[in-house]
Amino acid sequence: TLAAPSRLVRQTTRNALPEPHQPKLDKVALVIPAVPVPGPPRRKVVDMTPPSLAPIAYNKKGFSVIPVRQDKKPYLIWADFQKRKSTAEEITGWWGKWPGAMIGVVTGKISGILVVDVDTQEGFDKVRELMPESLLTPTVRTPRGGWHIWFAYPENSKLTVGTDVLPGVDFRGEGGYIIVPPSKNSKGQYTWVDNLRLSQVPLAALPKPLETLLLQSSSYSSLNIKSTSILEGAVTNSYNSLQFLTKGRRDHDLFHIANCLIKGGCEIDTTYKALDFLAKSSDPPFPANEIPSKIESAMNRAERRERNLAQELMGWIELQEGYWNVTHSYRELDVVTKNDKTSIRVALHRLKEAGIVEKHGNKSGEYRRVEVDAEPIDFLSAADDRLDVRWPFEIEKYVMTLPKSIVVIAGEPDAGKTAFLLNVVRLNQLAHEIHYFSSEMGSVEFRSRLQHFDLPLEAWKFHPKERAGDFADVIVPDAINIIDFLEIHDEFYKVGGYIKQIFDKLNKGIAVIALQKNRGQEFGLGGQRGIEKARLYLSMGGHRLKIVKAKNWANQIIRPSGLSLKFKLSRGCNFIVEESWQYEQEREE
Repeated sequence: TLAAPSRLVRQTTRNALPEPHQPKLDKVALVIPAVPVPGPPRRKVVDMTPPSLAPIAYNKKGFSVIPVRQDKKPYLIWADFQKRKSTAEEITGWWGKWPGAMIGVVTGKISGILVVDVDTQEGFDKVRELMPESLLTPTVRTPRGGWHIWFAYPENSKLTVGTDVLPGVDFRGEGGYIIVPPSKNSKGQYTWVDNLRLSQVPLAALPKPLETLLLQSSSYSSLNIKSTSILEGAVTNSYNSLQFLTKGRRDHDLFHIANCLIKGGCEIDTTYKALDFLAKSSDPPFPANEIPSKIESAMNRAERRERNLAQELMGWIELQEGYWNVTHSYRELDVVTKNDKTSIRVALHRLKEAGIVEKHGNKSGEYRRVEVDAEPIDFLSAADDRLDVRWPFEIEKYVMTLPKSIVVIAGEPDAGKTAFLLNVVRLNQLAHEIHYFSSEMGSVEFRSRLQHFDLPLEAWKFHPKERAGDFADVIVPDAINIIDFLEIHDEFYKVGGYIKQIFDKLNKGIAVIALQKNRGQEFGLGGQRGIEKARLYLSMGGHRLKIVKAKNWANQIIRPSGLSLKFKLSRGCNFIVEESWQYEQEREE
């Protein structure tokens, strides 16, 4: 049996949207790590502003907001929003059209921010050296473990965008944009650091040593190249305005060049000759004996990138169900360069040689993960420990519920999924501990829904909680876990992986998972991937409930799969059966 129910009912609260402020140096409703100060490590803070309202919250703070795809590219041509701020009406329309979009904020003068983008601990340490130890400024942790350090955009500045200003350090100013919390992608969520949220600390001024470095890189990355007549071929490069390969820049410039050459597949000997020539041309000349260390650093960086890609690929493969193709992995892992694609193919070849993946079918580039794990089944000592779980429409007469089971209910919009799930609570709350994770309802809507039942509010004994994702992290292993609902806006193939993660967290408990489905379809979003781990799969729509899959028959002479009934929903909570359980073909006859 499941653990006894707790008598404490936690009340969930919704975070209010932040009050609007002037955009200049004020804060927003979301923030993360800046330069760390001595003391215990700061924890990440997940922003609680509802995802659908967060873009408007940024807009009210004076930022220019744009919708960004999972591959970090804008959904639209965004040049106009470097000169004017998007309106609330535009933002509402965009997120209505692309509800899974990440939130992009245009950097530079329009939003008053400059963001230093740090990918590595080495880069972060070097940035810290250029900042006062006591400086606090809003900072974001990225899904890959990097940092976005926010500053006020300097007045009368010409800072644009730059890459590799230090190893693993880029920046975004005029002409750039940055992804902001609570945006999510396949790697995880952008989050603010506690006590360094945009609503807690003002945007700090850009420290002079850091500004000097960025200005040099910004000049370098935006050479003043003026095209006159194509026929005359008169192209003028104002290199004299740059202090390229001069004292204070030589070390960085030579590493940057070595890095670009190695990434481009240049031979070591050719790279050495190029750097040797540039070192002699430096002002003053760069020591020749230090050139090998620059090449070695560039090679180590390329090696780390290849190694990290291999690790990311392995982590991605572990979440895949069925077969997939290489192009799919490029898209999911944000792999765009020729060299990185080569690294992925090499890593796949090694995994194939190791027996971790194998080619699938005759199509080029299609693979599947080799499943080698097999749990021993001790049928001799197994007890008949079916769970006494009651269901709406007396489904328990046809289907047994066993420990560690997944139940899926796929329903059309407004078909009655939430009513079904709340009736599961009503029928089982006195016998089992129940945790209800809702991605849509807050305390007010919960109260309103429950008041429709013929039960006083204080008679409800379950644990309602607000949760929109990462449900596997909050599963209670020996309880009834209800997920209303598993939101998927794109990448529907991941449904099976998410359900497997939830299944793996169960012990003697069960998880009842609601999925959206398109009208007229039998399966929820994700198709048959959502049915793989389910011991019971229900489909709801058009006042009809169907048992699509049932693995554990309660009556050995009645096959549950294929049974359906017709119902009417009264007051948003009471199900009235209009046609009882029948096989579909019998009803048609």
